[in-house]
Amino acid sequence: MIYPIYIMGSDVLRAKAKEIDPKEINKEEFAQFVDDLWKTMKESDGVGLACPQIGKSLRMFVVDGSDVSDVYPELKDFKRIMINPVIVKESEETSEYGEGCLSVPGINGDVIRPKKITIKYLDEKFEEHIEELDNFGARMVQHEYDHLNGILFVDHFSPIRKKMIASKLHNIQKGKVRTTYKIKLVRKK
Repeated sequence: MIYPIYIMGSDVLRAKAKEIDPKEINKEEFAQFVDDLWKTMKESDGVGLACPQIGKSLRMFVVDGSDVSDVYPELKDFKRIMINPVIVKESEETSEYGEGCLSVPGINGDVIRPKKITIKYLDEKFEEHIEELDNFGARMVQHEYDHLNGILFVDHFSPIRKKMIASKLHNIQKGKVRTTYKIKLVRKK
């Protein structure tokens, strides 16, 4: 199943996602859900996708650096699913790089993030990993991790940058945006 991408203005994108309890998971349904998450990310031409972006308030995301490995060769085999991730360490050194987001279509901008992170997470078999990431791999993971905490990449923009794109953001929040993938805007009434 290909899920629609929830866009800015949807309540689920601003909520803190709930932890997944491995004991409450139906293994077959979960395997299908993970497969659907990967398919949705690829269909939408993304390099990462967090569960809140498909309307599911779950602390889980997928990232795949293989599509950018021509520019970042170290990401050739960087394909992860991260369940209940926790960033346990961030470097003081930062880097600035242009980002975009499937949930904020048509908007790009520079975001300053820690250059290196250490993250603890469970994989799809619910086995624990602790991994140190740097450069673009760390950036991809931090971007998706933000989604689990109700943070969008535009929240990192300077006030002047936010003011410059205010009308575009307003249109996205009203659903007035075109994409090449299915989108959805859901607010509680």
